[in-house]
Amino acid sequence: MRIRLFAVLSLFAALLSGCGYNTFQTTDEQVKAAWSEVLNQYQRRADLVPNLVNTVKGYASHEQAVLTQVTEARAKVGGIQATPELINDPQAFARFQQAQAGLSSALSRLLVVAENYPQLKADAAFRDLQAQLEGTENRIAVARNRYIKAVETYNVAVRTFPNNLTAMVFGYAVKPNFAVENEQAISTAPKVEFGK
Repeated sequence: MRIRLFAVLSLFAALLSGCGYNTFQTTDEQVKAAWSEVLNQYQRRADLVPNLVNTVKGYASHEQAVLTQVTEARAKVGGIQATPELINDPQAFARFQQAQAGLSSALSRLLVVAENYPQLKADAAFRDLQAQLEGTENRIAVARNRYIKAVETYNVAVRTFPNNLTAMVFGYAVKPNFAVENEQAISTAPKVEFGK
């Protein structure tokens, strides 16, 4: 009886080792870790926004529309529950990505407005905040790239045979990835015209 039980357990362990179950565990944890880093960098950016808005407000108070857009975009980002489950829900992931893109756009407009105020550009606090924001944007790009790679590895494991059979049994599904917001716009080559 013990020998049969041992044989069945050995066979079960051998089947599990070749079915990809451990691969799913490993790659899922890598995706979660990469996602946590993405969230960490987005939170860092969101934390910089109030200081940046207040600094600009002191110099460019009549640019209220831009300042309001930045504040509203930050509120929209803060209103999305960024939980680990977000990466398992493509619609929630898309809403998160859209809110982050809105904040990026609003911050870009804020920095363009700042260009019109030489005193603001000369302010040390503004320059420091601007440098921190630029550094954070670079960190976001790196974190997103790591997340994209982790999701790629995970999704390949979920979709390849025989792992896909195990994925179906245990409910592992393909995870959403970051996408370009407007693929049509970037697929069109820009027109360059030189003066005659």
